[in-house]
Amino acid sequence: MHHIDSVSRLSIALICYVVLGALTWATITDPKLRAGTLVILALFAVKSVLRRRDLLHGDEDKVSEAEKAASVEVAES
Repeated sequence: MHHIDSVSRLSIALICYVVLGALTWATITDPKLRAGTLVILALFAVKSVLRRRDLLHGDEDKVSEAEKAASVEVAES
């Protein structure tokens, strides 16, 4: 159920970024300011996706690091 929760939260966040992007496009007329705002929103969206991936796959990285440490200890003895 945790996985379903994170997917729906990510979906909601990405939809919010798209809505904010559309509002930015519709309301900001200065091209430089509009582009800067859209870039910042895109960076937040990328950060959200990367954070979700870290949360879902972070445990696998910890396990593989523990296995590497254990194999090093075995090799040394």
